[in-house]
This record gives sequence, structure tokens and C-alpha cells, in this order.
Amino acid sequence: MTTDSQTKKNKIELEQTGWFSKFLSTVEWLGNLLPHPITLFASLALFIVLLSGVLGYFDISVLDPRPEGAKGRAEDGVISVVSLLNAEGLQRIVTGLVTNFTGFAPLGTVLVALLGVSVAEHSGLLSTMMRAMVMNASKTGVTVVVVFAGVISNTASELGYVVLVPLAAMIFHSLGRHPLAGLAAAFAGVSAGYSANLFIGTVDPLLSGITQDAARIIDPDYVVGPEVNWFFMAISTFAVAIMGAVVTAKIVEPRLGEYDPKEAAIDLGEQKIDAPTALEIRAMKWAGVSFVILCALLALTVVPENGILRHPETGKVAGSPFLKGIVAFIFITFAVPGFVYGRIAGTMKNDRDVIDAMSKSMGSMGLYIVLVFFAAQFVAFFKWTNLGTVLAVKGAAFLQATGLDGPEVFALFIIMCGIVNLSLGSASAQWAVTAPIFVPMLMLIGYAPETIQAAYRIGDSVTNVISPMMSYFGLILAVAARYKKDIGMGTLIATMLPYSMVFIVGWTILFYLWVFLFGLPVGPGAATYYAP
Repeated sequence: MTTDSQTKKNKIELEQTGWFSKFLSTVEWLGNLLPHPITLFASLALFIVLLSGVLGYFDISVLDPRPEGAKGRAEDGVISVVSLLNAEGLQRIVTGLVTNFTGFAPLGTVLVALLGVSVAEHSGLLSTMMRAMVMNASKTGVTVVVVFAGVISNTASELGYVVLVPLAAMIFHSLGRHPLAGLAAAFAGVSAGYSANLFIGTVDPLLSGITQDAARIIDPDYVVGPEVNWFFMAISTFAVAIMGAVVTAKIVEPRLGEYDPKEAAIDLGEQKIDAPTALEIRAMKWAGVSFVILCALLALTVVPENGILRHPETGKVAGSPFLKGIVAFIFITFAVPGFVYGRIAGTMKNDRDVIDAMSKSMGSMGLYIVLVFFAAQFVAFFKWTNLGTVLAVKGAAFLQATGLDGPEVFALFIIMCGIVNLSLGSASAQWAVTAPIFVPMLMLIGYAPETIQAAYRIGDSVTNVISPMMSYFGLILAVAARYKKDIGMGTLIATMLPYSMVFIVGWTILFYLWVFLFGLPVGPGAATYYAP
């Protein structure tokens, strides 16, 4: 055996037996023990019923921390666990089953937003925009563009995984660079930068609805809109793009070295990306014109002091119908330019094509709707039993007793969310479970739900790329196998790990600078601190 072959073999064996590989194997094993998310929520809902019966029997209670006269405060100043394991509880479960589902805040908002995004996606507008961004970039700037395009692709849900990641690998290969470096850069933007975006996308109403339900455990009138993290997530887009480009250039690409086409599983030939055609460019320009016109019309309703979409009493944008109805504007600003593009490009000719595009996207949401049904029951049961409030009060008391009630608590919170995300990859599934505990808990030590949600989104994003439980991890591995036929899960995880490490440190520092050093709001009208 040659020295080079022996070195390569030793390197592979080290990767397979190293402590980090063993750690990932343990995480994968533990993650595989978890049931399907739908089964998990159904089991958790049943567990809440049984637990409420036990704790209710022992009359577990806490003092209500809300001031006297506050809406929702217990009359006797004591919050007790309410049992659902009795006749009254069974009656409430049976009669509330449907309304729990239909009244679940994220359901309608996500579906409405997706209707608009689906038109832009199926018309080809989003794909053309991505190709135009990448093709027009210089060789030195292409990495930044790839990561940046990956981040903003999250507006269109899975489009980044399905289109941009394979596209980025092809782009890097066509430029004489290692295709796995391009794949890693795009994957980092799409997945590790999942929550960052210049625009309000489908994930915003999804998370804000869960946050609002959790916040109302403490404050029944609290409102959390989809826009509450917009400022912080917009600046995070540029931060993630820069960090991703630096990691690719300084760590990932040098480690991968020069690409050998013999490693490919297929005959790659001369891969090249088709630049947008003249017709596609023309269609994209007119779509941009329609978007500007829509924004101008919208500005007329918000910018003037007497704008019809400002708050009717205060005259401010905060709490206005504009922000409360932001999902409607997401729908319009994607659907109209999407149809304009499709009409000119020839991909959409009439209303039937628009309806077909919407139907296709709705057809892919079947699993999500089923999941929401059981998640809604879990959230409702958790709220009815007062378990969230009791846990929050006791948890807040513990944090205060240990002195962990300052801003440093968010570093631990972000790390915890990142670790949990390794085995429970769905952003909505994880937040639906943890928000009813941590949102009230951190509210009770003085932090606003908007700030808590922003911190959660960091932890929930950065470890996506190293989690085998992430739903698109298998797809990424399959794309990578085209360029390196013997690639394994450990190789892909080792390639993506530097992104997770840099992102969690850099993004957390940005959070502290933005929120606590400069005192900037994470979104329009969003508070940093909570005062009952």
C-alpha cells in the first residue's frame, strides 16, 4: 500500500472513530428513537392529560406573579394545575377538538402566505432571480452571492434545497472550483441561515403564532405579529452571507483541495449553468416593475400620517392594520409579480395556471396540516391545564435564585435550542414544544416574546446543517454523491460543522450587539423587555 493510500485510509479511520463522530452517532441513535413528529405531538397531548390528572390530584400550585388587577390574574392570587383527567376535562377536550385546530394561529397565516409564494415559484420567477444573481457575479464574489441567495430562498420554502444547492455545486464546478464547496456554501445559506431573510416569509407567521399563544399564558392580550423579527433578521441576512463566504473560502475549500473528476459517480462532462434567456430577463424586469408599483400603492396607505392602514387611534405604524395584515401583503406581493412574470415568460397564460400553481403547493401541505391538528391539541391542553404557567413561574424563580436573569441567559438559551434541533429538526415542531415553557419563563424575568423568539431562531437555524434528522439532509447527501461517489454522512457533517460553529458564535454576538449594546428593536414595534 502506498504512503498516500495509507494516509488517506488513516484519515478515514480517524474520522470514523473520533470523539465527534461518536457524538454524532449517539445523536443519530437518539434521534431515531423519536417517533414521527405527528405521533410525538399526539403522545405529548395524551401525556399532558395524564400529567394534569396527577398534579391536579396533589394540588400543585404557584403564586400568580401578575400584578393585581391584571387581566387573566387568578382571583385568589394562586395558579393551580387544572386536571383534564376527569368528566369536566373530557367534556372540554371533546368540545374543543375542532376549534383548537381551526383557531391555531399559524395554520391560516402560513397557508395564505404560501398561496402567494406558490405563484412566484411555479411561474419560474424565483428560479430566474436566483440564476440571474449567481450568473452576474464575479468569480471572487460568487461565494457571497451563493450564500446570500440561499438565505433569501427561504421565502419560497423548499426551493433553496431543491434548486439552489444542486445549482451552486454546478456553478463551482463550471468555475473550476470544488463542487462540494459550492454545495456547502448554498446549504449553509439555505439551512444554517434558515431564519434570516430580507423579506417576511412563511416561517415568520408560523413562529409568531406559536409565540403569541405561549405569551398569552402570562398576558392574555399579548399580540405577536409576523413582522416582529424583521429588522434583526434582515441585518442577519448580510451577516450570515459574509460569515458563510469566509468559512467557505478560508476553511471548507482549502480542506477539500483540488477536485478530481474521477471521484464523481457519474460522467459530469462540461457542466454549465444556463443564464436567464432574454425573454426571462424581460419577464423578470416587468415583474420587478409590478412589485415596485405594489410597494408604492402600499406606501400611500402607510407613509402619510393619515394613511388608511395606520393605527386608527394612535396614527402610528406600530399595531396598525398594515402590520396585523402583513400576511395579506405577502400574498399579494408574491402572487402579482409571479403572474406578471409567468404571463410574459409564457409559463402562465390564464387564471387556471395560477390556480394550478396554488393547488400544487396546497397539495404538498397535507402532512403539515395533519401535524398542526395534533400540535394544536397539545398547545391547547398545555394552556388549559396551567402547566405552562406553573413551569414558567418555577423556572423563572430558579433562574433568579441562580442569578441567571440577565442577558447572559440568552447565550444558554440559544445553545440549548441548537442542541435540541439536532434531534427535532422541524422549526415549528420544536418551538411548539419549547415555546409554552421558555416564552413565559423568560417573560417573567423581564424579556419580551419578540426578543425571545429572535434568540430561538438563531439556535434553531445554525445546527440544521449537521443534523441527520433534518428533512432535506438525505437530499443534500444524494446531490453530494454525484460529485464524490464514496461520500458518507460523516464527511458531509464534517464539511458543514465549521459553518455551525462560526454561525452560532457570530450570530449570537450580533444578537447581543443589536439588542443589548445598541438597544435596537428586533422588529417594527417590538419591545426588548416585558413589563406587565
